[in-house]
Amino acid sequence: MSEAPALDKISVLTKVPIFSTLESHDLKQIIAVTHHRHYPKDSVILIEEEEGHTMFIVMSGLVKISRISDEGKEVILAVMGEGDFFGELSLLDGHARSANVTVLQEADMLLIHRDDFLSLLREFPQIAIELLKVLAWRLRKSDTQIKSLSLKNAMGKVAGTIFRLAEDIGVQTDNSVVIPSLPTQQDLANMAGTSRETISRILQRLVAQKYVHKEGGRLTILDFARFKKDFL
Repeated sequence: MSEAPALDKISVLTKVPIFSTLESHDLKQIIAVTHHRHYPKDSVILIEEEEGHTMFIVMSGLVKISRISDEGKEVILAVMGEGDFFGELSLLDGHARSANVTVLQEADMLLIHRDDFLSLLREFPQIAIELLKVLAWRLRKSDTQIKSLSLKNAMGKVAGTIFRLAEDIGVQTDNSVVIPSLPTQQDLANMAGTSRETISRILQRLVAQKYVHKEGGRLTILDFARFKKDFL
């Protein structure tokens, strides 16, 4: 399979929080240790509890991060798109993967192996600093998600899920935020801790109350400030 053009790789790396402070010549050094791989839709990239020696950076497409509950139900923790990364924890502590990763939309990835990543941390200490910031942000986000799922009613759970998607993969336009590719209603249910029927009903209510506009798989939060104020 052909490699992605170097210029495209640099463009992606500038969007990755842990690399965004580096100069272009430093990014080229990082590119030199990456490997490009394409994944079709529904591919399973990582499996919970397997050994991990690779970090993944999303160049294009969407993936979902999930775990399986004791009852065998999928719980979706996050959806990731261009510039996001995953798999770094196993590189740092040497332990098994903590979640499953599945492709929602065909995706291109940049892979960095453990030894190369640890070498980069030693050569560019600012990567470690930025990584700590990202991990702290993810921890705060997880706390907010747990609070939402445990304390809010169905409307609050679904609205909170839409808000997280807007933050993760949304595109800001004036006061609105567009989620170009909304996950399936079953995936939304797995994110919100509710049923597919509840997702359908509440999406209809949000449309009727003019919080959102939905056209196919594209969802627009019409007034993001109002949405955040009323539901968070």
